[in-house]
Amino acid sequence: MLNKLTSSDIAFFQGLLGTNAFLDAENKHKYSHDETEDITILPEIVLKPQSPQEIASILSYCNNHKIAVTPSGARTGLSGGAIPLHGGVALSLEKFNKIISIDENNHQVTVEPGVITQVLQDAVKEKGLFYPPDPASRGSCFIGGNIAENSGGPKAVKYGVTSDYVLNLEVVLATGEIIWTGANVLKNATGYNLTQLIVGSEGTLGIVTKIVLKLIPHPTHNLLMLVPFYNAESACEAVAEIFKAGITPSGLEFMERDALTWTRDFLKDDSIVIGDNHAAHLLIEVDGFNPDVLMDDCTRIMDVLSNFETDEILFAESEAQKDALWRLRRSVGEAVKSNSIYKEEDTVVPRYTLPQLLHHVKRIGEKYGFNSVCYGHAGDGNLHINIIKGDLTDDVWENELPVAIRELFTQVVKLGGTLSGEHGIGLVQKPYMDIAFDEKGLSLMKSIKNVFDPNGILNPGKVI
Repeated sequence: MLNKLTSSDIAFFQGLLGTNAFLDAENKHKYSHDETEDITILPEIVLKPQSPQEIASILSYCNNHKIAVTPSGARTGLSGGAIPLHGGVALSLEKFNKIISIDENNHQVTVEPGVITQVLQDAVKEKGLFYPPDPASRGSCFIGGNIAENSGGPKAVKYGVTSDYVLNLEVVLATGEIIWTGANVLKNATGYNLTQLIVGSEGTLGIVTKIVLKLIPHPTHNLLMLVPFYNAESACEAVAEIFKAGITPSGLEFMERDALTWTRDFLKDDSIVIGDNHAAHLLIEVDGFNPDVLMDDCTRIMDVLSNFETDEILFAESEAQKDALWRLRRSVGEAVKSNSIYKEEDTVVPRYTLPQLLHHVKRIGEKYGFNSVCYGHAGDGNLHINIIKGDLTDDVWENELPVAIRELFTQVVKLGGTLSGEHGIGLVQKPYMDIAFDEKGLSLMKSIKNVFDPNGILNPGKVI
């Protein structure tokens, strides 16, 4: 059982942090939600520490007094990970916002968790280096949140996800100890891999306070094309064929018609032509260091696409046009949210089965009476399914829709996939974990949680 805050608890936090402990309604509301649907739960206090030692004191106290602690970053998450389900402490990492060092000799960067992802990317790019993971919210999300959710983004298809770049982490444990999980090396076969255990653990095992990331040379050239399809499932079929032809794009994104039109209207941008018979678009990027090789890749992609019914393919001719196309793709989530109450599922399957997944989404939607807007990282089989409330009654939305989602996730797992590719489980996907894991697998996860967090204070109610 977790305890509510007492006056003595509040006095302790105020004594420790002074003006960085907040009890006002504005701050409580600000830290009561992330970007998940319309869920809001108020914390009892908001704390904004500035050092690992302050976090250690907070966690040690909360562990001894059994007070819930919900880590909070930029709150751009889509699975409810930053929602303080049990009230207690909202622990903001926003003051941990320094890029500590960029090691050009070893292609590494040491950074605090409150640094905005795009700020980090821009800083290392100035040195000719590249940090590839780039979630749609990269202009606002924190690198610490990316660690918590093991974020991906469009570049994951070629370069991998956050976990592929994390070498070492400084972590404050629930009991207040501060540890480093690994070493700043590219190979490490020394004991259990605590680093990778923390990545993707959604703040349930410890609080990350420093991050050492691997970097790679930044590509000097890229080419981008937009491919309109007359059939959405055919667009999904083309994805696997591109890879089977021996080509690995740096981005391969799928957007069905409603995703395109809603986003065009949201952005008030008519520069992208969406034909009356366009069912979906693929956005395909190749990058590297040799323009001739990239042009050859595009020629080979065109050869693959010639086997499908497509409209005229658009090649971005300028950086401004490339930016406009990527802005369209990155704005889909905001556009959907501005149109309707929705639930977003972050399904992922082997990419060859992506057409089957899209078929099941639409079939289940017809069965249960909901519409969906689908888009995502087709190159790695990651389909974001936005289920639109529209005219559905509250009763259907609250009681029948979970049955439909369970049926959908069951099909996903049958296709060899799983519940989340990059958004995490958090609060809203937790009821479906038994579809992806058997009882023994879930029991092992609970045992790991108990070792790291014996009193269950860290982000309680999430994942398991």
